[in-house]
Amino acid sequence: MNRLLITITSVVLAGMLWSCGNNAPQEESREAKALLQGTWMDNETEDVLFRMKGDTVYYADSTSMPAYFKVVGDTLYIGKNAGYHIEKHTDHILWFKNQNGELMKLEKVDEEELRDVEEKPQPETTIQSLTGVLKRDTVVFKDGKRFHCYIAINPTRYKVTYQTVNEDGLSVDEVFYDNIVNICIVKDGYQIFKRDMHKKDYAGQVENDFLEKAILNDMNFKKVDAEGFHFTASLCQPNGASCYLVDNIIGEKGGIHFQLAE
Repeated sequence: MNRLLITITSVVLAGMLWSCGNNAPQEESREAKALLQGTWMDNETEDVLFRMKGDTVYYADSTSMPAYFKVVGDTLYIGKNAGYHIEKHTDHILWFKNQNGELMKLEKVDEEELRDVEEKPQPETTIQSLTGVLKRDTVVFKDGKRFHCYIAINPTRYKVTYQTVNEDGLSVDEVFYDNIVNICIVKDGYQIFKRDMHKKDYAGQVENDFLEKAILNDMNFKKVDAEGFHFTASLCQPNGASCYLVDNIIGEKGGIHFQLAE
């Protein structure tokens, strides 16, 4: 009985050790990374997709952030999460499946003929803003009194990184500038309210995961009533139809509170 137990235990342990050995993580292929060095063009469209230098991919689309890459087994990894199955890879040929399941057939091009891709660790000149500088002035009346409501939307240097799939089916990070919105209410030449609004001010109204990737995109005067002056903030994720609308309700004495717009 004991011998049988020892034999079974030995077989199980041997199986576990064999399984662990076979599931050991594969090492990155330095040889494959060396072959990828250079600039790659789509065979069908003859458009340059990216340049690979060192450990970094530089996209022809200058709004996309450079990303780290490596090859493990038969998979090309770009950035944090994107993996692409390699179908064929030589010194001058690279075939892989993109995020849409399409087979991308790339060819390495002569560097001297290339003028489309520039290496930029941070594409500062191409970071996008969803809204330019914008000012609005609205005159409203409340209880027979005249008020000026001013809105100024100002792009900042605060960056919001948004992951998307480009037209080539590659997962890329695009960077956008966030905005600060200044609201000012004037009565008879005196300011009764003035404040810079940041997207973090709406943390209690908008889900954190959404807010992290969103831009404070716009602000509009909505109405004035017994509760106060209503300004509607738009918080939107870039390249998407998804937005939150939040009412900023400002009392005549200068207090402010928020609620989701209906």
